[in-house]
Amino acid sequence: MKNVKEFAERRERPIKVVQFGEGNFLRAFADYMLDIAAERGVFDGGVAVVKPIPYGSLDAFSAQDCVYTVVLRGTENGKTVNRSRIVTSVCRTECPYDDYAGYAALAREKDLSLIVSNTTEAGIVFDPSDSFSAEPPATYPGKLTKFLFDRWTFFGGAPEAGVVIFPVELIENNGGKLRECVGKFADLWDLPGDFRKWLDRDCLFCSTLVDRIVTGYPKREGEPEAIMEELGYEDRLLDVCEPFALWVIETTDTERAKAAADFEAAGLPVVYTDNMKPYRDRKVRILNGAHTSFVPAAFLSGRDIVRECMRDGVVRPFIDAAIYREIAPFVALPADEVRRFADSVCERFDNPFIDHALISIALNSVSKWRARVLPSLKDYVLSRGTTPPCLSMSFAALFEFYARGEKRDGGFFGKRGKGEYEIRDDAAVIDFFAAVGDGGDSLVRFAGNETFWGEDLTLIPGFTDAVLFWHGVIRGEGTEAAMKRAAEM
Repeated sequence: MKNVKEFAERRERPIKVVQFGEGNFLRAFADYMLDIAAERGVFDGGVAVVKPIPYGSLDAFSAQDCVYTVVLRGTENGKTVNRSRIVTSVCRTECPYDDYAGYAALAREKDLSLIVSNTTEAGIVFDPSDSFSAEPPATYPGKLTKFLFDRWTFFGGAPEAGVVIFPVELIENNGGKLRECVGKFADLWDLPGDFRKWLDRDCLFCSTLVDRIVTGYPKREGEPEAIMEELGYEDRLLDVCEPFALWVIETTDTERAKAAADFEAAGLPVVYTDNMKPYRDRKVRILNGAHTSFVPAAFLSGRDIVRECMRDGVVRPFIDAAIYREIAPFVALPADEVRRFADSVCERFDNPFIDHALISIALNSVSKWRARVLPSLKDYVLSRGTTPPCLSMSFAALFEFYARGEKRDGGFFGKRGKGEYEIRDDAAVIDFFAAVGDGGDSLVRFAGNETFWGEDLTLIPGFTDAVLFWHGVIRGEGTEAAMKRAAEM
């Protein structure tokens, strides 16, 4: 079978983007968008991919001349999507651990305007043991500081040598935290004051929010071969993702951010804003909050896959009631925009190509419920003067999911029917349930645990009575009956 590179149409492009991270997400998200922007005539540049860690190989990139295929599979506007695109935006790769000089030369690219990164949530850290003399420094912020210092030095501090930085690591205020780390390294390494002024004046650190499910190289037996047979070529960098994508870029200088890469002009799903919070709230509350609100109850009632829940006569009405009645009305964006996002979330949950296991989503559910569901519940109570049925029931189901657990064999295991499931969460959560048991008093103690929730939930008007009621329904009639009753209220 021929190689994907034989089917690619590419031309020489100046390096305008340095990307720290070669993984599936960036290739199916940022590089995919840059490729479309180039095709539509609003971006004339290439991407140099930098391997930020010493492990792994870039051989597949070399074998394919950095060309690869993104396959979009899912549901969009009510229709099943299964389409592909050969991406040619990546022009070269560098591993600073194998060829530091080649990597360092990227700092001298005159057309460089944008730096993108995805080095995992643990990547944006300040480690005072990191060394400026190392080639390269160990941490990503250390690498970036030295890279920017080399660029400042080579171009004599010229303002036009400044760059825009879009980190996509999944932490809040990722741009601000990255800028803070760079500043700390500049201080630690006693770099010149003029360099620090250049960082502040001529480099723009933007916080970003990203949203796309990327499953990467197909993992089911026979699936990669089937896709490549359909494509008509071999591709060892095959990257599968859902059709939906959203990139929110928070910036104090929209014109400058767009000058680096005007995704908006290319008609791509990118929002430039000076306030990301409403978009973050929308994603966290509707997408993540819907997951967290229905998963424990659906799982305890015998369901296993998200897609199955979306086609279930009991679970789907509960999901719809939670999203459209109890969550979406309290997101601070225009109602029609929130509605469209909610509709897209339901389509994404029903993706026929992704088997998203409920038990996987249930990982660390206590902290997830606090971050994703509690704000919507409190807004509902404040606005309506009563407790939301579905979200209150979800808390009772959350308790029941954990309360069925017992410690043994080095783990914490709950019972579902004749089977069992492993409960994975912080030690404090596991220890709490191992100690308190599963009675009504334990449920009240759970709600009142300020360590878990940051406040005493029993002080929320009507909440204690509501969750005790729903827990009684779960114990007396089952979680399926509880979901049905909550959705119909």
